[in-house]
Amino acid sequence: MKIVIETPKYSFWKYQKTDKGYERTFFSPLPTIFNYGFVEGTTGPDGMEEDVVVLGPRLPRGSTLERENFNGTVMFLDNSIRDDKKLVYISGFRSPVVLAFYFRLYALFKIFLYAFREGKISRCRFEGIVLEGSDRKNCHN
Repeated sequence: MKIVIETPKYSFWKYQKTDKGYERTFFSPLPTIFNYGFVEGTTGPDGMEEDVVVLGPRLPRGSTLERENFNGTVMFLDNSIRDDKKLVYISGFRSPVVLAFYFRLYALFKIFLYAFREGKISRCRFEGIVLEGSDRKNCHN
């Protein structure tokens, strides 16, 4: 599977790949503590490509990596729609507790973002992290 990085680690801006290149979608009060991208050629329940969280060194926007499998899944509900993120670990620091804390804060931010941008109340929540080879959620909300 080909993974494309849209938002590099430590970025405050969230990017989305479009026909025109990489466009800013919003400014986050939290820097992204991982590289964020998508699996090329897939479609998730939200109608966009499946999201991928890549733990490891900072990767430039537009960079790609090939993977045959994932290391886990971040269970997430965004705008009342299932929006899980596949998890890839390359190297370095990894902590399900830190990731869980980040995604809890991110869910709160998204609730406010939908309220202010679109004038609606939307369900956004982190629901846990499931690591491959494990039948249990490692971090719960």
